Amino acid sequence: MALVPCQVLRVAILLSYFSILCAYNAIDMPAHQTYGGSWKFLTFIDLVIQAVFFGICVLTDLSNLLTKGNDSQEQERQLKKLISLRDWMMAVLAFPVGVFVVTMFWSLYIYDREVVYPKLLDNFIPSWLNHGMS
Repeated sequence: MALVPCQVLRVAILLSYFSILCAYNAIDMPAHQTYGGSWKFLTFIDLVIQAVFFGICVLTDLSNLLTKGNDSQEQERQLKKLISLRDWMMAVLAFPVGVFVVTMFWSLYIYDREVVYPKLLDNFIPSWLNHGMS
């Protein structure tokens, strides 16, 4: 069965999230050495949630492709559980946290940049990575 464009798009998004995570972890920032490290930033937590969500989406797509044509009740039941997990994660974590982070970050950034992203961070974090994180 041929891949549908949305499946290819999900894989591309997953790979972009992993590349952003790798680039962010490679940055040597003083805030990474303090208590909580990167996990104290909601933008980082949101990036991890989005990466896990798209990982589950890709896993669901692969499972759906591999179980097509099989009449196994057990595989169908496992696929339905995986789809339920994907839908739950979208409704409870990925969408609400993602919308909150983007709305709050850019609203505060427009109002007063120094509150959420001081100019000092421009020395550590490139602008493309800032846009990828939020």
